[in-house]
Amino acid sequence: MPAVTSGKVLVTGANGYIAVWVVKSLLDAGFAVRGTVRSESKATHLHNLFKSFGDKFEVVVVEDITKEGAFDAYVKDVDAIAHTASPFHLKAVEPDDMIVPAVHGTLSVLKSAQIHGTSVRRVVVLSSTAAVVRTNPHPETSTVLDESSWNEEEVAQCREKGRDATPVAKYRASKTLAERAAWDFVEKNKGTLGWDLVVFNPPFVFGPVLHEVDKPENLNESAREWYLNVVTGRLEKDALANSGASYVDVRDIAQAHVLALLKPDAADNRFIISAGPFKWQDFVSIAHRVAESIPEGNTSYDASKAKHAVVYNNFKGISTLGIKYRTLEETTKDSIEDFKARGWL
Repeated sequence: MPAVTSGKVLVTGANGYIAVWVVKSLLDAGFAVRGTVRSESKATHLHNLFKSFGDKFEVVVVEDITKEGAFDAYVKDVDAIAHTASPFHLKAVEPDDMIVPAVHGTLSVLKSAQIHGTSVRRVVVLSSTAAVVRTNPHPETSTVLDESSWNEEEVAQCREKGRDATPVAKYRASKTLAERAAWDFVEKNKGTLGWDLVVFNPPFVFGPVLHEVDKPENLNESAREWYLNVVTGRLEKDALANSGASYVDVRDIAQAHVLALLKPDAADNRFIISAGPFKWQDFVSIAHRVAESIPEGNTSYDASKAKHAVVYNNFKGISTLGIKYRTLEETTKDSIEDFKARGWL
């Protein structure tokens, strides 16, 4: 499918942490954007944030994204779709509390695009490394995972244990099954679709905040975790040096959405969008240099000796999309400056 270099993009869940940056990146790149939100009250902040773009930005209300036909009216005149709306919390009782809205929301968008999206040429679905990760049986050495990996373990855990599955497993299963549903839908309808599919799999997403939030406690899951672990000094020294994961700056995953439209070769691919692994002390050390009021953490930590049980191979995104990643220093410095400006530090 040819690249989408101009036109209008539908962004679902446009008031979310990542989605607001996706909207900004698309508008900055010259695209028009139609964002969906669940209620009119969530639209006000977006209108104010992007008022300089005039009629190139609009917001529509989709109260229930899982409802059949929820997006029918809003895909008719768009050239691409960025589907970012999906539940991300760890409070589900039953696995289906997470899985059903994630799967149905994704299929709802794709079905609307199939039937009514006559001008749609590309659909980008925001998944997660939650759909990629596998347990490393030998954590003393790193397991390197690429786009061929799927998280079948935690899907199986949810099927076997039901509500007794871990909260993380319920979330990860929802991302895995929603992404599987997207690829299965495209495969099943091959030859009848006027658009192709691109899927992004980022790990923890950190960085400055653009969406509407009044205090740190109300940040989204990943940004709140970063604030608590880095700014407030919540973690013990041992955890700072030994616990971590992988990350990407929110502005980089947003820019990836633009690149996915501009690059023809992105079609029909999933991409791990990860800047690399971290231990929490990596962020803390930089944050303390930027703002001395932030606790210095574990001063005996040696980053060169850190062991990462799981590392993601990000070569495909770099080579195909041409994505350039911000460093730990850039993400930390900009996050701290943002928090200072908000009076949170």
